[in-house]
Amino acid sequence: MITKAPRGTKDVMPSESYKWHYLEKIIREITQLFGYKEIRTPIFEHTELFVRGVGDTTDIVQKEMYTFLDKGNRSITLKPEGTAGVVRAYIEHGLHNVAQPIKMYYITPVFRYENPQAGRLRQHHQFGVEVFGAKEASIDGEIIALAMKLFDSLGLKGLELNINSIGCPNCRPKYHEVLKKYLEEHLDELCQTCNTRYEKNPLRILDCKNKECGVIVKDAPIILDYLCEECSTHFEELQSYLAAIGIEYKINPMIVRGLDYYSKTVFEIISNQIGAQGTVCGGGRYDGLVKECGGPDTPGAGFGLGLERLLLALESQNIEIPQQEARDIYFVTIGQQARYKAFELLQLMRANDILADMDHVGRSVKAQFKFADKASVSWVCILGEEEIQNNQIKVRSMEDGSEELVSQDKVVDYLKSKKGAVK
Repeated sequence: MITKAPRGTKDVMPSESYKWHYLEKIIREITQLFGYKEIRTPIFEHTELFVRGVGDTTDIVQKEMYTFLDKGNRSITLKPEGTAGVVRAYIEHGLHNVAQPIKMYYITPVFRYENPQAGRLRQHHQFGVEVFGAKEASIDGEIIALAMKLFDSLGLKGLELNINSIGCPNCRPKYHEVLKKYLEEHLDELCQTCNTRYEKNPLRILDCKNKECGVIVKDAPIILDYLCEECSTHFEELQSYLAAIGIEYKINPMIVRGLDYYSKTVFEIISNQIGAQGTVCGGGRYDGLVKECGGPDTPGAGFGLGLERLLLALESQNIEIPQQEARDIYFVTIGQQARYKAFELLQLMRANDILADMDHVGRSVKAQFKFADKASVSWVCILGEEEIQNNQIKVRSMEDGSEELVSQDKVVDYLKSKKGAVK
């Protein structure tokens, strides 16, 4: 057991970590372009935060949270999503007192006890953005534009943006009544989970993945027909903003999202190339969440996407992530004195931003050359007794095998002058 990772978790090995570095680099570049700053919140929070923020009718709270009592007998939960913790930090640090809106992003591990499947693990990693203090539909359009720019920068194709509005506390109760009246005749056909949701949050029944429930809600009344004037105008404005920047979309009344805190705008970006669970990004507006968690009445909007699922989407379209550059220089040494000198020169190379390395496992000279070849090194610097006595280094090009003797005090300038030797 101690030599096997827990089910639903996955090691990111050194041979593939460059993919994560690349994604994070692109994410940070794009969020900076849009004016978002990083926030880092704890991996665990008080359980009540997620019960109040995420909602006690959600699958996350009911079935999927990793919750435990700490040594102070306090109920603690590993965060199952990123938004609630950011809301808590927004309230705790009084960010509502500074100029609004506050634009933030995070890259964080999240934890959900669910059935592991492709791109969905019990510990996975989420990139999300959160904006507080902006009520206009322009910010809804902005976060969608940010997500679409990320996908475009990565080269993803064939994505479909689905949008919907689920109203607000003023108009949603009326829709709930109409929806419950429709569902009343089908209660015996609904799954057990949806029967539980019927009284507390019937809107969530539209999001059920059970096939039988899907057939039932197919002909259910749609919330767009029951929006109040404010929500209807907001939704129309969002569409105008998307049209203004040429983002195509589909209105999908079945999009309600799986978290209770959403209001007005909800959206999903869907790929049809990663199986049944094709949503690669989801989000929307949550104007009542800050107040629900004990803060002032503050509008909010954001989205989250799983990095594992994003990598899966890239793989499904055969999009190759560029690998990190190989070492520029590898020292091949003959004898112990040469090893000491190579170690000294190695630090000089690194001080000049040259990617350099040497043998640390006691390989033979032949094995050192073999390793350098497999590691795709550009240049080999050969040091033996003769080179040390003459204050020289024999520099060999691994591309064409040509060699040149270079003075040790000029080797850095020599290598920098060689095209491709240094990035």
